[in-house]
Amino acid sequence: MGQQEKVATSLAGAVGEEISASLAPVDAELARRYPGDPGTRQPVHTVYVPGDAFTADTVRSWGEQALAALDEHAPDAASFAAVLGLADDLAEPVHSRVRAKLEREPIEDLRVDFEDGYGPRPDAEEDATAARAARLIAEAYAKGTAAPYMGIRMKCMEAPVRARGIRTLDIFLTGLMAAGGLPDGLVLTLPKVTYPEQVTAFARLLAAFEKAHGLDAGRLGFEIQIETSQAILATDGTATVARMIQAAEGRATGLHYGTFDYSACLGVSAAYQASDHPAADHAKAVMQVAAAGTGVRVSDGSTNVLPVGPTEQVHAAWRLHYGLTRRALARAYYQGWDMHPGHVPTRYAAVFAFYREGFEQAAARLARYANRTAGDVMDEPATAKALSGYLLRGLDCGALDLAEVAERTGLTRAGLEGFAAPRRGDLTALAQ
Repeated sequence: MGQQEKVATSLAGAVGEEISASLAPVDAELARRYPGDPGTRQPVHTVYVPGDAFTADTVRSWGEQALAALDEHAPDAASFAAVLGLADDLAEPVHSRVRAKLEREPIEDLRVDFEDGYGPRPDAEEDATAARAARLIAEAYAKGTAAPYMGIRMKCMEAPVRARGIRTLDIFLTGLMAAGGLPDGLVLTLPKVTYPEQVTAFARLLAAFEKAHGLDAGRLGFEIQIETSQAILATDGTATVARMIQAAEGRATGLHYGTFDYSACLGVSAAYQASDHPAADHAKAVMQVAAAGTGVRVSDGSTNVLPVGPTEQVHAAWRLHYGLTRRALARAYYQGWDMHPGHVPTRYAAVFAFYREGFEQAAARLARYANRTAGDVMDEPATAKALSGYLLRGLDCGALDLAEVAERTGLTRAGLEGFAAPRRGDLTALAQ
């Protein structure tokens, strides 16, 4: 073993203790503000359906319409791959998984819309629609036909529509409680936020509902939609969105980019309003940095080019949507919006191709890291976290199967989760 080294130190133990005591407030602040990713499933998309159009069979209907679009415009793996430019080895796996997904789980996250997609209605009509949404969602969860995540987008907290938005939310949540309680997959979306105070007001509103029904504090969380320039940059030059996360008092779960409202706010002409516009890239980059480490997830927006009409037109819309989705995934925006059943096939095709084409390399790198085996890339704990997170997202959406991941990595799902979501300060320990 060789000569045993003599170890000597110069600092008294009290020095380290004093340093730790001085940093205790910082330690607490880090833990509070940056708890890390929650480790739960993130849906790959959110589908918005106007309140009056939402029915008991909306989820199934979207799947059927998406399958019908495939049957009409790309009936087999080769034709679908040709439209999207998929590699030969991905054509069959992606096509078969897309069809299976559309049959099994066509929508991962559905939002019944009472804002732009619904518009102003007589109060009695919106009251009834909100109550109906609660009943249908409760029934869907009870029957096992719900999407994994479901909820509503109410009107915003601005003065002209504030009372209406609060009432719709109250009716909806009260209806869920009366039907048996809040489902685990419940998601609420607050649109058109411009000031952190609006976020705090909404958080206090949810706290009041929890108190009224004896729910645990913090049971209700919500997404913040970023649709105005003021939500990105405040008048004093600070990043408003970062302040919004803190203003949510621990209830913020997501930041969703609103492509068209935000673009219009900046004066972008309608023909150029898109999720890959430089203005959109800037906004989402600020959102991404503000949310990093907080446990709040970022979602991309949507395209308004619908895959309808003759086959040539549908193919063009599919290629656009597929390309935008792949672009977002490469930029670590793992969720987006879909506005039409025809968007769903290319959403899943893009997601599945993204995870399957990188699967072998990611699995091999993680296996080498876990087994402390040398390879052609020297990975660090943070990279192992990213690799395992990549594989877990692929598993959650159906792009990958647990058996093939376990075979390539030698890890169980629990093992993957251990690398993907270590406690703060444990990244280095995982490398030991």
